[in-house]
Amino acid sequence: MIAILHEGNAQKTADNRLIKLLIEHLELDEKKVRFFGLGSKSNFFKKDTDAYRELVVDIQEEIITKVLFIVDADYAKNDKNYGGFENTLNQMIAIRKELNMYTISDLYITCDFDSKEGYLESLILSSISEPQKECIETFLDCSEFKSKENDKAILNQIYNNAYPNAPYDFSSDKFDILKQKLHNLFKGE
Repeated sequence: MIAILHEGNAQKTADNRLIKLLIEHLELDEKKVRFFGLGSKSNFFKKDTDAYRELVVDIQEEIITKVLFIVDADYAKNDKNYGGFENTLNQMIAIRKELNMYTISDLYITCDFDSKEGYLESLILSSISEPQKECIETFLDCSEFKSKENDKAILNQIYNNAYPNAPYDFSSDKFDILKQKLHNLFKGE
């Protein structure tokens, strides 16, 4: 069995939904996956979380043989320790080593590929066509949403409402690395 750790909860969050849809798209067996929703990004860096305790036991008992961490890059300007691609990468390498699962785990950092910052919604936005992207950005600009707290939720809701029949373009090269990591995760399972 394999484990995938992501932000949010292990049920119906944007992160979990995208991962499950991509697994289905790749015709991989979701039944071989145990999902761990770690809540907020900061929980990825706390080695004493319940999820990590459970995961370590499952690894020791050889129930879980491979692990994939999927975490947002976020923004370096908002968090000097954990924000931005490089900080997230360095901190995730450290926690994976600290938990003694570096050799059986891999990492995918969700972000906008050009800026190397952002979150799942940034990845999704970067994967759509320019006209679709401009439409969403124009709507966000003219709507004058002020809440920075709900930025991700607003963007996700707009995207899902605007394009309900094609929620993600998995043919986009922006998903290639994640698809490869998922293929590698399922090899031998």
